[in-house]
Amino acid sequence: MADKTLLLLRHAKSDWPEDVPDHDRPLAKRGRRDAPRAGRWLHTHGYRPDVVICSTALRTRQTWDLVASNLGTSPAPTFEPRAYAASAQTLLYLARELQPVTRVALVIAHNPGISELASILAASEGTTRRTIGFPTTGLGVLTFAGTWADLAPGAARLDAFVTPADM
Repeated sequence: MADKTLLLLRHAKSDWPEDVPDHDRPLAKRGRRDAPRAGRWLHTHGYRPDVVICSTALRTRQTWDLVASNLGTSPAPTFEPRAYAASAQTLLYLARELQPVTRVALVIAHNPGISELASILAASEGTTRRTIGFPTTGLGVLTFAGTWADLAPGAARLDAFVTPADM
């Protein structure tokens, strides 16, 4: 079976305006600068998601818009309420629900869920799990063999991890 690719992206840097609920916080100036870099990096390295799962938070939706505008071609995203403030386990469930024909999926969500999911998936059996810290606009590229439904801890390989400084 062909390898599957899971792209994990933490939203770009958000602003903290007063009296704005967490879900409605917009991107900060730095976030608006960094998010397009992620799209260009994905495009340059040949990663074209078949599916995009994006948290419903404003900052993740704005991140997707800026990534998509620099990606070349892109699918319509699924704005998933379960991805907002999701745990690693919830994000794993979302990935397991992907259709078998999906080869490359992009998940745009929040920490600590994104960081923990990458760490759990890339952990080798019998070794101490190392936490992969995702700064804002951090992007991890994980590959694995098998089906989405079978995705499990330790089943993936971290092929790339980049931050805005690397993009």
